[in-house]
Amino acid sequence: MTEELDLSGQDSDVGSEEVVLTPAELIDRLEQAWMNEKFAPELLENKSEIVECVMEQLQHMEENLRRAKKGDLKVSIHQMEMERIRFILSSYLRCRLMKIEKFFPHVLEKEKTRREGEPSSLSPEEFAFAREYMANTETYLKNVALKHMPPNLQKVDLLRAVPKPDLDSYVFLRVKERQENILVEPETDEQRDYVIDLEEGSQHLIRYKTIAPLVASGAVQLI
Repeated sequence: MTEELDLSGQDSDVGSEEVVLTPAELIDRLEQAWMNEKFAPELLENKSEIVECVMEQLQHMEENLRRAKKGDLKVSIHQMEMERIRFILSSYLRCRLMKIEKFFPHVLEKEKTRREGEPSSLSPEEFAFAREYMANTETYLKNVALKHMPPNLQKVDLLRAVPKPDLDSYVFLRVKERQENILVEPETDEQRDYVIDLEEGSQHLIRYKTIAPLVASGAVQLI
């Protein structure tokens, strides 16, 4: 596992430039995306390039194992590492699907209003899933409940009916790059806005919406 892999795309921390990663660096990127997705209250930018590269790397590892000598201790070690990577990958994708199902109207609305050049929260496959999920939900509500109600009540606004992600929830984070003058909004009318500095390596408990841009840029890691 010493070959280098090309990773290009629109990741917020690498821009549109082609980046060459070792397999270890690629798995580290996947683990970071998994942890952020797991602890963020909203659906984050999709990391389809990383997912595709990890799946390709798993295929290469499987091919190498088939050529390895049976009984070699290294084979067992590599098999355990492959299972660990598969677990992280499946957990990451499963977490994203759960968020899409939970917040589907808001996810689709955010994609609809996304500015040109702004990274998408959804991969093409996730976008198709979200649209199908919304269509099936609307059909189910119509056939089971809405058609039995008075005409003026036969429409439902899913954007209002389905709760939004709670961006005011608190998250733990570790600072990867020092940040200065982070504006913290007051929680009560008696408090005032204030600014804080985040030192590299420090850990904090803070409202998600305060540091959401830093999560997107990779400056902090949710834990």
